[in-house]
Amino acid sequence: MRLSRDGVAGLILFGISLALLADTFNLPRMPLVPVGPGFYPRIVLVFMAVTSVILVAQDFLKVRAAAPSALAAPGPRRRYDLVAAIFAVVAVYILLLPYLGFRISTALFVGAMQWAIERPRTSRQWAALAAVAIGTVVVSYLVFETYLLVLLPRGSLTGW
Repeated sequence: MRLSRDGVAGLILFGISLALLADTFNLPRMPLVPVGPGFYPRIVLVFMAVTSVILVAQDFLKVRAAAPSALAAPGPRRRYDLVAAIFAVVAVYILLLPYLGFRISTALFVGAMQWAIERPRTSRQWAALAAVAIGTVVVSYLVFETYLLVLLPRGSLTGW
């Protein structure tokens, strides 16, 4: 059976993740720190390898019964307007980050990105958008500032 682009991409990403994973074991060990510099990259690379295998398996198991009518069907609709909107949201986020700081600009970024992808129509969808935006900031803040002790950018206008 022949693999599609998804399967080939999965194989390539699997190979890259294994090669980089092997390189993480060559990083120097820190004698006083239990978690060395290769710990988090290993987690990400193992996740990448597993998802790559899943992608290849899905592609391999996919039924490829190409009916003649399927050959004449139009391809997926291209959403260049969505691509442009996402680039604009990212650009505004980059511009606002030094002025508003990580917490405010990231909440606005996540909310704007959700709005650009699919506009909420009900109050429940608006509440979900706000909850995801605020939740993303809270979790990011707790993980980076509290657990990893990484200072997140402060805004020159807000101070946080």
